[in-house]
Amino acid sequence: MVTATFRFYEELNDFIAPDNRKREFTCPCARAATTKHMIEALGVPHTEVELILVNGESVDFNRILQDGDRVAVYPRFEAMDVTPLLRVREHPLRETRFVADALAHMLRMFGFDTLYDNHFHDDEIIAICEQEGRIVLTRDRELLKRKSVTHGCFVHALKSEQQLREIVKRLDLARSAKPFTLCLHCNAPLRPVDKVSVYNRLPPRVQANYERFSTCDVCGRVFWEGSHWRNMRRVLDGVLKESASSGKT
Repeated sequence: MVTATFRFYEELNDFIAPDNRKREFTCPCARAATTKHMIEALGVPHTEVELILVNGESVDFNRILQDGDRVAVYPRFEAMDVTPLLRVREHPLRETRFVADALAHMLRMFGFDTLYDNHFHDDEIIAICEQEGRIVLTRDRELLKRKSVTHGCFVHALKSEQQLREIVKRLDLARSAKPFTLCLHCNAPLRPVDKVSVYNRLPPRVQANYERFSTCDVCGRVFWEGSHWRNMRRVLDGVLKESASSGKT
């Protein structure tokens, strides 16, 4: 029987059994088990892993484990030079786009192209991920363990604002945010529009009190900087300020 020793680092410990967290532990492995197979068998989705060292050597997910191997598993690095090491994803995505079973409204508010549908099945999410090069955001660990999902994040927080803070920090999104440039309802770009051209579609109170508007050419909705916009602005400013402060440490 093949037996290997594992050690998971930082937030990866959230996925594994409490008795095994933040320490080395030994466990039996299936015959010809790969690093990916064992990491996920221990509870960690492969999308959460950035670097694997076996006996001090950088390896990929396909490495067959041998008896006595010592396996160290690391999450994404925020600020560490690991260029000489083998990251487990072949290449980064050119664009930061998402498919999510949560958070879509908040990410669109931040200006990130995010697909979401209550009726998406797992196979549909995976197909979108493959075809469009999107990052999967979910609290479904089993979905993230699917081999076809190459880029994804498990969302730890439960409430939407906390989820936004978590994802912005983990993926370093603050610098590329473009708030209020996408329709919150259909994900299409917004464009500025003259008040005169939408005047008859506005409530009387809005006609009297607002001058700046944007519209979505897909769903036809008109947006203005009312109380809902101000509430969203406060959320975004708080997230951006927190991100900027953490970047200075």
